[in-house]
Amino acid sequence: MTTGTLNSASEITFEEAQALDRQYVMGTYARQPVVFVRGEGARLWDSEGKEYLDFLAGIAVVGVGHCHPKVADAIAKQAHTLMHVSNLYHNPHQARLAQKLCQLTEMEKIFFCNSGAEANECALKIARKWGKEVRGAECYEIITFLGSFHGRTMGTVAATAQPKYQQPFAPLVPGFHYAPLNDLDAVHQLVSEKTCAIMIEPIQGEGGINIADPAFLKALRTLCDENEILLIFDEVQAGMGRTGKFLGSQTAGVQGDIVTMAKGIADGFPMGACAARGTAATTLVPGDHGCTFGGQALACATALATLEVLIEEDLMGNAVRVGGFFLDALRDLQAEFPNKIKTARGAGLMVALEFSVPIAREIIKHLLESGIVANATSDVTLRFVPPLIVTEADCRQVVDALRSGLL
Repeated sequence: MTTGTLNSASEITFEEAQALDRQYVMGTYARQPVVFVRGEGARLWDSEGKEYLDFLAGIAVVGVGHCHPKVADAIAKQAHTLMHVSNLYHNPHQARLAQKLCQLTEMEKIFFCNSGAEANECALKIARKWGKEVRGAECYEIITFLGSFHGRTMGTVAATAQPKYQQPFAPLVPGFHYAPLNDLDAVHQLVSEKTCAIMIEPIQGEGGINIADPAFLKALRTLCDENEILLIFDEVQAGMGRTGKFLGSQTAGVQGDIVTMAKGIADGFPMGACAARGTAATTLVPGDHGCTFGGQALACATALATLEVLIEEDLMGNAVRVGGFFLDALRDLQAEFPNKIKTARGAGLMVALEFSVPIAREIIKHLLESGIVANATSDVTLRFVPPLIVTEADCRQVVDALRSGLL
């Protein structure tokens, strides 16, 4: 195998790519046996020319579809103009994007970074500093929820209440307590004078599309107000229009004090954001936090174009319409296979199919062979988070492939 040039990466064979990956890339991912080389809309093509329907969207990232012309044009234009300067200088693209995101989230100020984990790390730092300044030096503890996933940095691993992510990296950052999702009594028992924040995903993505009950989220808002505690919504996966509103918490009608975003915010270009309101919005001062690449011109131009497409093409409305159709179709499939399918659940285009038996990974393999991209969050649960542009016909194609795999 020749080393090739830097520009020939898309021309190597699957076997060459696999060999290079094994030799030079740290083995942190259990990769599927495919190399994707092109994308358009809700479709992907592999190195052998096979077409796939993408119902994973890079794990809820490519919200407006692969290589949307308006987004691609914005990237090309900005790349030829100015890609990056230090955050020590003013950036008009960053300022415009911050304004737009504050309007969409009903927040007051934004910090930009590169990923959801970084956005959540920022939220944790705000919460701890805010707690000490507002309520005293011992107010630094944060409550999160079993089955949650907030990232893979040391702080966000401690916030992630799943032992499989935590155990290899103990001892963890102290000060985190975990409650069962939708169990208000358990949360009350954990709240103390040391509690500065409660952090929750409106819908747990990595946990298997577990939905926080709207009444539970409203009760958390009341609890936080009564005890002077910050409510943090991790919207990294449920946000960016996926549930029909810009934020999953907006679908429930609840406003947080801090909101974190990433994934679909720039349609595949690396970006994260942490938004805050009230005193939390002004907690950080120069020197408290930073990010070299956060909010650079190229990323912000991409995000602005992505948001424009999201709104102009009514993709949040499409998420509700098509997501409802898809969920109904999966429930019909459940009726066909009552001994294999336990439940179908979701909101908008954030959907799970849970089996009664551990066949999820076997079904994922069948789907991939059938030209459908999805993933399993466990041995019994499939996750579907497609681009928000998918159609009812696309959903029927997925359901037909599932049916053939279950027969």
